[in-house]
Amino acid sequence: MYPADYRYTKDHEWIKVQGDIGTIGITDYAQQELGDVVFVDAPKVGAKLAPGKSFGSVESVKAVSEIYSPVSGEVTETNPLLVDTPEKINTDPHSAAWLIKLKLADPKEVASLMDAAAYEAYIAEQTKEHSA
Repeated sequence: MYPADYRYTKDHEWIKVQGDIGTIGITDYAQQELGDVVFVDAPKVGAKLAPGKSFGSVESVKAVSEIYSPVSGEVTETNPLLVDTPEKINTDPHSAAWLIKLKLADPKEVASLMDAAAYEAYIAEQTKEHSA
């Protein structure tokens, strides 16, 4: 269910790295928890991000959730699709509904993130805690 070539955070963001560019979005688990997404607030191109720091938010009918950068880098692109159709996050969170692309400041940071198997185990644990 979760792409094997992505890395994941405990805050439910994903990153796909191609060369020195990282594409970042929120996971399917995150969009399910949020419900119907109605607005996405993304940073400006050129913004410098640090790991674990908020760079924007996703607003749903239920709540507003901060989005945190999994790595450090400089924003090179934001997803224009989400300006007019933020609900795309609910239907395609791991592909078409990416949030930003950034030039990685330190590609080694990606290695500290969870792989798909570790992330799936993490959300299984989260789900168990919520239902306990």
